[in-house]
Amino acid sequence: MKAAHQKYQARMQRVLDYIDQHLDDDLDLETASRVAAFSKFHFHRQFTATFGLSVHRYIQLARMKRASHRLASQEEQSITEIAMDAGYDAPDAFARAFRQRFGQSPSSFRKSPDWAPWLAAFGPLNNARSKLMQINYEYDDVTIRETAPTPVAILEHRGDRAMLPTTIERFIAWRKAAGLSPATSPTFNIFRSERTPVNPADYSMDLCVGTDRPIAPDDEVMKPGAIPGGRCAVLRVVHDTHNLEPAALFLYGEWLPASGEEARDFPIYCRRHLNFFPDPAVQDVVVELFLPLK
Repeated sequence: MKAAHQKYQARMQRVLDYIDQHLDDDLDLETASRVAAFSKFHFHRQFTATFGLSVHRYIQLARMKRASHRLASQEEQSITEIAMDAGYDAPDAFARAFRQRFGQSPSSFRKSPDWAPWLAAFGPLNNARSKLMQINYEYDDVTIRETAPTPVAILEHRGDRAMLPTTIERFIAWRKAAGLSPATSPTFNIFRSERTPVNPADYSMDLCVGTDRPIAPDDEVMKPGAIPGGRCAVLRVVHDTHNLEPAALFLYGEWLPASGEEARDFPIYCRRHLNFFPDPAVQDVVVELFLPLK
């Protein structure tokens, strides 16, 4: 029973991977069902039952997410080109759909993105990608690495995690204004509390961008800091990178007791790879989770 279920899930995962890698192609139900090797007469219900949204809706959201990434990060590409790549015949149709979903026109989003509705709009897409199976980590998935000290600019989030999207918005706006592209300046998160503390006001996380550029004493957003070097247990996460708690609990609950190692006096942290506006043709983000060791 378990093996059959895993095989079924693997076929469904193959469809998501195919869609994400072929957003410029003529994607339809027949193509998706063929990739999964399921009958086209049943696949639309199978997909909806598995992911909570239809094939058509998933494709729409994936194309719109890529379009928003391009608006925010590729100023050389025109809005008309982005609209066409998203599957719209005319830029005005794209603009109407974009405004309906995000509350901003494409040109306004390009100049000053409002990230809170953006994050909310893609909840169904993120949920679909995380529904297939629980990821089971193995001891051998963890490597021990010697890391160098990394100077960073830090934005501290303190308080209810529900307000995190607003902090992320300020972080992205600052790094864009500073010209610190995610492609060249790494992104880190330092987790200073539980993901869901008993008192929500106790939630604490630092958003960091790697840079040795001096931070002005009167900077209203960021402050200078450093991630110390040293030995770390490193676990690579490619599924559901919005929630690293399962990976962290594996490191603490299974890997650490079996390893004979001891945690160093610095919080667990992660580095987000590729860039902050990832190409949906690949995994949204690849994360390395670092557990500092003595």
